[in-house]
Amino acid sequence: MGWTERQLAMLREIGIRLWVPPADAQPAALDAATATGGQALPKNRARPDPARAGATTRRARETTAAPATPTAVVATHQRVAGVESMDWPVLREAVENCTACRLCEGRRNTVFGVGNEHAHWMIVGEAPGEQEDLQGEPFVGKAGQLLDNMLRAIGLTRENAPPERQVFIANTLKCRPPGNRNPQPDELAQCEPFLIRQVALVQPRIIVAMGRFAVQSLLRSSDPIGRLRGRVHRYHGVPLIVTYHPAYLLRNPVDKARAWEDLCLALDVLAGTAGGGEPSTSA
Repeated sequence: MGWTERQLAMLREIGIRLWVPPADAQPAALDAATATGGQALPKNRARPDPARAGATTRRARETTAAPATPTAVVATHQRVAGVESMDWPVLREAVENCTACRLCEGRRNTVFGVGNEHAHWMIVGEAPGEQEDLQGEPFVGKAGQLLDNMLRAIGLTRENAPPERQVFIANTLKCRPPGNRNPQPDELAQCEPFLIRQVALVQPRIIVAMGRFAVQSLLRSSDPIGRLRGRVHRYHGVPLIVTYHPAYLLRNPVDKARAWEDLCLALDVLAGTAGGGEPSTSA
């Protein structure tokens, strides 16, 4: 019903206030006032947009939805392929660029090996130490000096010489483990193809394995060196003699005499005069 201005004034006097829409109000505004019990919407409040409300709802559903299954991380360390057919230059480059295990992340230099590529003697050590990592050469420092003295005593050298006198020296690992810690099995496994190829290229007449990890890698044996030395083993058909690592001999000089016996046994094997008992075989 309509109210006159006089009637509205009288109602205000007795405390009754009525809302009267302006003359230009749209029907939608009247409907909204009716729906809210006669209370008008605030003028600064925007009316809901159905399309925008739907988009907001969809975003809320997407936010609360279960996260997608993460994509599997692809390993960055991969073994170098085709090592078994590499020649010396390609093999050396493959070692320098190898990222097959985590040791590549902390090395300064790889330690490929030194000596005559057709040497009759091949010396295999364990893992590079700090000095080897700095210089990129195996058996340097005090242990290297002792090895040089041991080789000199039986007429051998790492310096330039004919293959019957100049040895080839390599390690089971080509990178230094952090803090000179022991090599890990996976590191030895990743590096093994390089050593196998070096042996195949050198074609030595005898191998001298120095140290526990060199022995374990070449002979697949966890027996202590004391039980393995004094016998002739074989690695891919090549006679192999086990002896102590020069670094161990520096700490335990009493075993230098045993190391000398091992070198003499290697001389005898190379000369074809060794008995050595029943040879053991390694793949």
